[in-house]
Amino acid sequence: MVLQARSIAAKPTVTWEPLPANFVLPDDPVENTQQPSLAAALTDALGAADFIHPEMLIASNLALVATVNKNIVVKAPDWFYVPQVQPVAEGVIRRSYTPNIEGANVAVVMEFLSEAEGGELSIRSTPPYGKLYFYEQILQIPTYVTFDPYEVSLEARYLQDGQYVLHSPNEQGRVWIPQLELYLGIWSGERLGQTMNWLRWWDNSGNLLLWSSEQAEQERQRAENAIAQLEAEKQRYQSLIERLREKGIDPEQL
Repeated sequence: MVLQARSIAAKPTVTWEPLPANFVLPDDPVENTQQPSLAAALTDALGAADFIHPEMLIASNLALVATVNKNIVVKAPDWFYVPQVQPVAEGVIRRSYTPNIEGANVAVVMEFLSEAEGGELSIRSTPPYGKLYFYEQILQIPTYVTFDPYEVSLEARYLQDGQYVLHSPNEQGRVWIPQLELYLGIWSGERLGQTMNWLRWWDNSGNLLLWSSEQAEQERQRAENAIAQLEAEKQRYQSLIERLREKGIDPEQL
């Protein structure tokens, strides 16, 4: 993907206002079948590892809202994380998120790059605003991760002095996500019948965070091993009883 050259534009005036109830949100379809699966797998692993708490917001394709120069602007990332949000009223379904009035700023945002050139890396500074510009200059999100499923590459950008600085993966092919204190990397394999390149989490010690299906399989194997061990103990006990009886010893008298 080619990163567009930065253009010179007046700094926008950004305010934070509730999204009007009658505001019609974009209903753009996902660009391929992998995107929802990638986002769901990221969240599933965090949930299975007890990283998710009620005060957090983790979502995909949910509108992030800002008012720029008195105009409402929304972008729906493929995946994002907010550490602290205000709860919604009972029965209310959240349809968007506006930082600063609904909770903390977005801490991590991810985009899975499309075949269209430069969309997720666009720094267009005029409406409709490029995604990179929106995350960097308007929302000022500390960590922006991009994954290219076509080139199979992963990059992380950290906000430093008001601009994103690109950081390449480490020797294991992983990028550090400081807000979650986890590494993120590419893993090839199968999940729920889909074999492809997935994004997965590792902790600081290099341990892979398992998906809930993997944890369930691990528990099933533990249970089977425990049953097999009990059966082996039972067989050894029966064999001992038989040997004692062959020697004319009544086991019940011992």
